[in-house]
Amino acid sequence: MTQESDTQQNTARMILDEVSRGVIGKENTKEALMLALIAGGHILIEGLPGTAKTKLAHAFATAIGGTFKRLQMTPDMMPADITGFYIYGTEANTRFIPGPLFANVLLADELNRTTPRTQSALLEAMGEGQVSVEGKTHSLPQPFMVIATQVGAGAEGTYPLTDVQTDRFLIRVPSRYPQRDEEKRIVQGIDYLDEPGLSPVVESHQLKKLQQQAREVHVSEPVTEYILDIIQALRQDPDNSQGPGPRGGIGLFKCARAMAMLEGRGYVIPDDVKHLSKMVLSHRLGIKPEAEMEGVTSEMVVERALSSVSVPKVEA
Repeated sequence: MTQESDTQQNTARMILDEVSRGVIGKENTKEALMLALIAGGHILIEGLPGTAKTKLAHAFATAIGGTFKRLQMTPDMMPADITGFYIYGTEANTRFIPGPLFANVLLADELNRTTPRTQSALLEAMGEGQVSVEGKTHSLPQPFMVIATQVGAGAEGTYPLTDVQTDRFLIRVPSRYPQRDEEKRIVQGIDYLDEPGLSPVVESHQLKKLQQQAREVHVSEPVTEYILDIIQALRQDPDNSQGPGPRGGIGLFKCARAMAMLEGRGYVIPDDVKHLSKMVLSHRLGIKPEAEMEGVTSEMVVERALSSVSVPKVEA
């Protein structure tokens, strides 16, 4: 491990430790947030109400500093409520009023409670880091990250995200009930957890350094082929009506580099790819209705693909 990689590990650990001061448990989700940040992507946290989705997202955004905005999605929200709008007067007085999208971290809470028209207002921002309003393009602050939460699909008053929308998310993770010992600690420590007094522990230039360091992690030819073999296996699975597009392979590649960096390695190993495949690929699949009726899930299909693809041997 080089001194530089050790420094980046320490930076990541500082962020996670600060988040853990305000949120007990959820270690997998904390790791996923860190990976999405380092890889320069966005994350979707899905689960039951009351399972700390919003609290975790807010704690993470606080720990990494920068500007933070929170949007509570509702059915009556309009795209301009997210992107911003122009106030017109004389030519000299016409001005653009930036929406909540103009932040380093945007928490889109309960994203599937707003309409598809409003959901689509995030597409350009998530894909290109910019917003177009009335024919004019406005760049977003960098780094820019969307942390979205959604209640379970099919819940009352929800609008399912389209395939195009979910594909913009680098990672999707579930938010489940805490373990009994975790819940005991939550109940006993609730007075502190309600107001943990979190504060930023890094600055924007440190975040950019993390992201740059991840780009320098080596991905060998066999590991790249391994990623593509998994993608191909998913596209050919008989229970899958829609396989992952190119963003799936790109996302797995980027997240594997971020994982290697967090582990203090300058190179990716196949285990990085295996560990990340479900959270990066499962939300990009379309399971056939007849398969769903038999209990087949997207996670099961990803697991099947991993079992069918030969794991390469990679020299350190």
